[in-house]
Amino acid sequence: MQLGNPMGSCTQCVSSSFPCDWCVDGHRCTHDTAENCRNDILVTGVSRIGPSYRSGPGFCPTINSTSDGTNEILVPSGVKKAIKVKVHIIGQFIVQTRFVCQFNIEGRVTHVNAQLLADTIYCEAVEFTYTSRAPNITASFAVIWGGSKPLDNPDNTHILIYRCNDMADNCGICLALPEKFGCGWCQGSDRCEVQEQCGVPSVWLNRTQTCPNPEIHSFKPQLGPWDGGTNITIEGINLGRNISDIYNGVTIAGIKCQPIIELYVKTRRIVCTVDGPGEEVPRDGPVVVRVADYRGESKHHYAFVNPKINSIQPKYGPQSGGTKLRITGEYLNAGSNIQAFIDDLPCAILSVSHEEAVCRTSHSYQLKMGTLRMRFDNGMRTLEREKFEYIEDPVVVSVESGPPLASQRKQPKGIPSGGINIKVMGRNFHSIQFPQIYVYHDNRPYIAPCHRVDFQTHLICESPGIESAGLNLDPDRPLELEYGFNMDDVQSVQNLTSKTGDAFLLYPDPIYEKFDEDVKYYKSEYLTINGQNLDRACTETDVEVHIGESLCNVTSLARHQLTCRPPSRDELPDGVDTPDVVVKVGRALTYKIGKLSYSSQAGLQAAIGKPVLFGVIASIVILILVFVVFLVMYRRKSTENIRVLKNMQEQMDILELRVAAECKEAFAELQTEMTDLTGDVTGGIPFLDYRTYAMKILFPNIDDHAVLQWERPELIRKDKGLRMFGQLIMNKTFLLLFIRTLESNRYFSMRDRVNVASLIMVTLQSKMEYCTDVLKTLLAELIEKCMESKSHPKLLLRRTESVAEKMLSAWFTFLLYKFLRECAGEPLYLLFRSMKGQVDKGPVDVITSEARYSLSEEKLIRQSIDFKPMTVSVSISQQTIFVSGLEATTENVQVKVLDCDTISQVKEKCLDALYRATPYSQRPSRDELDLEWRTGACGRLILYDEDSTTKCEGEWRKLNTLNHYRVPDSACLSLVAKQSSVYNLSNMEKNDKSHTYETLNRGKYGSASPPASPLKYEHGGGFKYWHLVRHHDGDAHKEGERGNKMVSEIYLTRLLATKGTLQKFVDDLFETIFSTAHRGSALPLAIKYMFDFLDDQALQHAISDPEVVHTWKSNSLPLRFWVNLIKNPNFVFDVHKSNTVDSCLSVIAQTFMDSCSTSDHILGKDSPSSKLLYAKDIPVYKEWVERYYADIKLMPAISDQDMNAMLAEESRLHTKEFNTNCALNELYAYAVKYNEQLMVTLEEDEFSQKQRLAFRLEQVHSLMAHDYNV
Repeated sequence: MQLGNPMGSCTQCVSSSFPCDWCVDGHRCTHDTAENCRNDILVTGVSRIGPSYRSGPGFCPTINSTSDGTNEILVPSGVKKAIKVKVHIIGQFIVQTRFVCQFNIEGRVTHVNAQLLADTIYCEAVEFTYTSRAPNITASFAVIWGGSKPLDNPDNTHILIYRCNDMADNCGICLALPEKFGCGWCQGSDRCEVQEQCGVPSVWLNRTQTCPNPEIHSFKPQLGPWDGGTNITIEGINLGRNISDIYNGVTIAGIKCQPIIELYVKTRRIVCTVDGPGEEVPRDGPVVVRVADYRGESKHHYAFVNPKINSIQPKYGPQSGGTKLRITGEYLNAGSNIQAFIDDLPCAILSVSHEEAVCRTSHSYQLKMGTLRMRFDNGMRTLEREKFEYIEDPVVVSVESGPPLASQRKQPKGIPSGGINIKVMGRNFHSIQFPQIYVYHDNRPYIAPCHRVDFQTHLICESPGIESAGLNLDPDRPLELEYGFNMDDVQSVQNLTSKTGDAFLLYPDPIYEKFDEDVKYYKSEYLTINGQNLDRACTETDVEVHIGESLCNVTSLARHQLTCRPPSRDELPDGVDTPDVVVKVGRALTYKIGKLSYSSQAGLQAAIGKPVLFGVIASIVILILVFVVFLVMYRRKSTENIRVLKNMQEQMDILELRVAAECKEAFAELQTEMTDLTGDVTGGIPFLDYRTYAMKILFPNIDDHAVLQWERPELIRKDKGLRMFGQLIMNKTFLLLFIRTLESNRYFSMRDRVNVASLIMVTLQSKMEYCTDVLKTLLAELIEKCMESKSHPKLLLRRTESVAEKMLSAWFTFLLYKFLRECAGEPLYLLFRSMKGQVDKGPVDVITSEARYSLSEEKLIRQSIDFKPMTVSVSISQQTIFVSGLEATTENVQVKVLDCDTISQVKEKCLDALYRATPYSQRPSRDELDLEWRTGACGRLILYDEDSTTKCEGEWRKLNTLNHYRVPDSACLSLVAKQSSVYNLSNMEKNDKSHTYETLNRGKYGSASPPASPLKYEHGGGFKYWHLVRHHDGDAHKEGERGNKMVSEIYLTRLLATKGTLQKFVDDLFETIFSTAHRGSALPLAIKYMFDFLDDQALQHAISDPEVVHTWKSNSLPLRFWVNLIKNPNFVFDVHKSNTVDSCLSVIAQTFMDSCSTSDHILGKDSPSSKLLYAKDIPVYKEWVERYYADIKLMPAISDQDMNAMLAEESRLHTKEFNTNCALNELYAYAVKYNEQLMVTLEEDEFSQKQRLAFRLEQVHSLMAHDYNV
């Protein structure tokens, strides 16, 4: 350490980590005291080794503190004050020296003399002032001795100079300042000052006194409901020094307002709660604050008002919420706490004004109509006359733009400049106010607006513009980006890429090249513009070509060329000879191509010389002469052929004309737009209840099974035995041995296997966790057995040859009921209804079930049937309604029928219209009613399928139709209670009980089944009946009849017409089934759980062929469960399925099965029409299936805890659906039948031995025998 070291204070020096010492008189820091501190007082450093008398900073000469023990000395600005501080001094020579106090105020240094008395330095008085407008400043302070040696100031003792006036501009704040400043309110100068500056002591208020003149500057809100409870915030000055000053002194319009202690801000703010006026009448008045004897009053008045809600807009929104609801009314901004609710669901307030409020709806757990309620503090207001409806969330079905991809997949495409039209198809878009599309790039969303084209189902969105800096786009490999939609708070349409697997494809901007010449001359009908990547993401509708101010109609767009038809010269403005050609792509991308001239290019015609022109003309003349010679020679040769063909042509003309007419009709049907049949579903979907649904699948064709019978006295006697047998069934070892034993017996038939599986599932309905465990064990054994045998693994689960396979069907039946009701049931029902409606639009033969509109070749009418659509007015009598016990309109209903319909068919269509919203089993049967034609005021005629007017031709009788009775269009018909005609009575007497005629529709509840032969329908007297098509006994026909026969295959085009009409409904059903997230419903846990189980089994058995696992999954769910429901919608809905509809559903079901197959079917001209009909669609459906299986595999595995929770909930919901004792009793019958073999199995199995299962079964036998004898 050298002399002159920058350590200028004793404290710093002796506190150093170096061995430094401080020479007090020399005022220096040194390491060599012998040399530099001779005869001086020495303070040694803390790092110095060895003994020392004075060591450390405690021995340094220092300023210790002020007289009050702080390091801050407060001095009002403009006041003259003497400063004193305590010091610690060593050495007599310091005491005897001269002291000076030094102050540095805003850079101005002031010195005053000081005296040391004892341990205190007294500075002479000095006036402290500063020029800054700050409320206070800090001035540094030092005590100097020996001319230039400052005492150490380790605590940074300083001077704080302040101005009371700058710290408070009103009395209240002034008196609330900290006491250390000594500020008070000088009434004479109306300023905040210290007392010395005020002058007259009587006009200076100290902090213990009350400020006069409280002032209220503002308050809010200025309106409140007359119900009270409003928190009013009052801002002002002099509003009390503490809460006690104003606690009982605040009134609003004369009503006491209770201050809230926690929200009170001294002198400045009061928040208080006011009660209502106690009466529902308007009232207003000022806000008054009393502080001691002083009173402050607001200039504006507070008003108690009655808020009213008049209307809301919109009146519906998505179930997920997020709708901005605009509420109009009066005084909607009244109160301090305004809340809105839809029933009990909060609607977050976004803004309020006098006549309008806006809130954002929250998520609803169900679709419903809700009432708007608004809370204004203590008051609640309700809008009764209008409701807000939570409707289904929007569903995005397809998103596409630009030309189709090679794979025909529908994907959105765009360019960095944005503005490309994206077509969005789906449902329920009308519920969204401001839909947007967004695309993510570099973790940043790019957003663009959408607008509705169709109210509910069609949006057009602009592709967002994306920053192109750093983008290196390959036109052959577009950049795949995540995209989705902002539709209020609907989550299901966000990030569609992760849900559908389809990305937003970003292609480079198209490049349009300029014309080669400065001015392009318009020579032909079209204008061609060259470029690059023109159609990667764009179509003709995305591009506009402007020629001047007119448009050039774009006719084609290819990869490197655009063609458009320019406007005519007359369409251009006068004086514009060479308009600019500009290409606009989307909304932001513009190219200036050049200028276009409609004038002929100078010298163009002169370039063609006369010799060339003459040569061209001569060539054309020679070609014409050669053609004329050839034509004459051909004419001579063909004359002979014409003569030979003339006779044949005349014979075929009639047939050809008929074929052409039929083909033209079929073509027109194919081009007809699909009828929107979804509007017919007005009464809801008639789902069967869980019990009926399960019974139809578990025990088909058994209406009153034992498990539905609760009054069984004989089972009460067997209760103890059945209970013990039930305990055995709940023992996994016993149940598995029981099933294996039955299946190993060769007399255990296929019907028995199905029955036992169904009974076991009924028994285990309340124990679905145990049931699932058993099912997995049985399936694992079945797979093991399949792998050990020589059969191909793909055959697993294809047929119901084991108890496990039928249990698997029942397992899915139980667990997918909720999914059916919430999601998949709707498209299945719409397909059924649309199919039935389409079939009924054309003639249907009531005898053969053949129809004009069909998907099945077997049920297609192959003749030309003349018919006329009619609309009749139908009513039903009050007596009939009373007898049936069902509600139905007595007013006339317009029903569409055909003049070729039989009377039974007309009755069926009338009942469909009258009881549209009634389940089929609850409406009257057509056989219980007669159809009455009312021809005038008194004229009434009962119409029958058969009566005395029926037309007879030999042994054939033709069923009566509306045309037979000459019923005109718009006729009035009525359904009345069944009557018996004189003809029918006599006919019954004549034929007695030998009448064997019946129609295909067997009754109200049974489903029709096709006849073995149409010739069976005849009376005992030998009559044969026909409706539209008369079927002959044999194939022998008259020779001349063949010329009049129609080529029946011509009518197969009607299959295509029907298929096209129903295509949307088939697609919707398949897409719903083969989608992991559709219609707002998540994939059922049961599907994911079972598919994961099959994947695990494949891994365990080292199956590497993906087609095997694909086939297992298809056999387990689509072919085992869904095909059954598609063929039999009456298993899910309370509907009637006709033979014709049944045949159409069979075609759909076959298509569904083909879609799940991994093999490719080779089709030819001899293939069944049902295969050819959907040949082009099946590859698309196969892709859906493969993607569905892949998506499920990629989903997170389901934990056993989540699966068990779901299974437990299913068990709880359906515990009491079936009589399990009846199921146990029937299972016990199998145990008795195969008792000997079962007992041997139980006695040989080691696990059974440990649990003494054979003994327990013997106990059951004993109890059952005893109970039976009792």
